[in-house]
Amino acid sequence: MAVVRVEEETMSPRSIRRAAERKAQKLARKAAQQAPEISDARLAANRANAQLSTGPTSVEGKAKSSLNAVKSGLTGRTVLLPGDDAALYEAHVSNFMQRHQPVGDEEHNLVQSLADTEWRLLRIPSLELAIYALGRLELAELFPQEDPAVRAQLIEAKVFLVYQRQLNNLSIQESRLRRQREKDTASLRQLQDIRGRKAKARLNDAALQYILAVHEERHDTWEPAENGFEFSMEDIEVRALEIEPLLFAEYEAMMAEQGRKAA
Repeated sequence: MAVVRVEEETMSPRSIRRAAERKAQKLARKAAQQAPEISDARLAANRANAQLSTGPTSVEGKAKSSLNAVKSGLTGRTVLLPGDDAALYEAHVSNFMQRHQPVGDEEHNLVQSLADTEWRLLRIPSLELAIYALGRLELAELFPQEDPAVRAQLIEAKVFLVYQRQLNNLSIQESRLRRQREKDTASLRQLQDIRGRKAKARLNDAALQYILAVHEERHDTWEPAENGFEFSMEDIEVRALEIEPLLFAEYEAMMAEQGRKAA
């Protein structure tokens, strides 16, 4: 025994550490060898049981699950939570598309982001209500000696103190989502302004070509599509008259003179 004590006392810190690591590895291998293997049948049963789980059904359970939504519903990639109405969400997105009229993938993605951000912002009040509902359930037995009116206020205050972190997180996420909405709105407005200026420049080009066609008396056969323009004839004529208000004055005078001669 004395020899053992001398050996332990003379071992260096490095030797002690390496001995401990070897012992831990040995124990781990032994535990792995003794662990029972899960049969295929048991594995299938576990998977089946997992699929049967549909989440909490009680009021308290649903309220607790709402705390998870503070993260998954406001910061996660998935916009729809299990309790969300998919049809209502689709109508919500459709309304944004109709309001902003995006053109091209970039504008479309920004409008989709705006719709999703707004959907998350609209979720925050219900999450806050759910947190307070959960707190009232959990703290319902507090302050039994107080007057009912005072007791209700005390419980509300206690709920805030207990769930202050989650409630503050809601406020933080709301601010983040509002900043994201402002950023996407500014980006969309910039893209649409650029697109609008380009469209106006193209409309001017179409109008100038049409003005030339009028002066050369070939405007009756001049077609926008044949000249590479997507505008309607009415839009081009309106813009042409804005550029040259007396564009058709000479033509109209000529037609009037021909009418008098014919009469």
